[in-house]
Amino acid sequence: MPPDTESPPILTGRGLNTYYGQSHILRNVSIAIRAGETIGLMGRNGMGKTTLIRTLMGLVRARSGAVEVDGRDATRAPAHTIARRGIAYVPEGRGIFTSLSVAENIAIAERPGADGAQEWTRGRVLQLFPRLAQRMTNRGDQLSGGEQQMLAIGRALVTNPRLIILDEATEGLAPIVRDEIWKTIRLIRATGMATLIVDKTVSAVTQIADRVVVLVKGEIVLDGDPAELTANPDLMHRHLGV
Repeated sequence: MPPDTESPPILTGRGLNTYYGQSHILRNVSIAIRAGETIGLMGRNGMGKTTLIRTLMGLVRARSGAVEVDGRDATRAPAHTIARRGIAYVPEGRGIFTSLSVAENIAIAERPGADGAQEWTRGRVLQLFPRLAQRMTNRGDQLSGGEQQMLAIGRALVTNPRLIILDEATEGLAPIVRDEIWKTIRLIRATGMATLIVDKTVSAVTQIADRVVVLVKGEIVLDGDPAELTANPDLMHRHLGV
């Protein structure tokens, strides 16, 4: 599904400057994610990718700049308010409740979308990840890394979001599990859900993304077509180390 260029973007950051103490992490960063769009957010470790996501989600406050959801100011909105407006976040490290069962992790998140949609049900998630169906009574800390990642994505999907943000969803996983996660991301993309992906696998990101955004030391150095990046090996090596 092509990005919706008529309506306001689902999530926008304008001129974001975010600090951790005295450290200036994001430097005047602007980004917009539209309905139906898949964006690859790329950069070396420590360049501000996760900080940008956390700032957009209201988990970290920018010192200056603005965050908007559907064109409306959400700069001071709490994270749960932003999430309730149809934005799901799968953080690096997964963030599942390890003391709860798979069934409980899903049940605690399951709800209609901001528009009342209920396309993503528990049943649909279990069809997507059959392995979870076999682990429904297992606690989160009894799952493999790959199963935990499937649960984290499944838990995000049952909130019926319009935008899903995936931070290092394939990090540290076995190749066969990584392939399964990328297959899932392609399926999500095909449904028309907007997606923001942070991942070190440059080839996979550039194949799936409509647009790539490259961060270097908290500044955007490229925001454009993936072909613009892949056609420039020097740029990829300098900014991504590949």
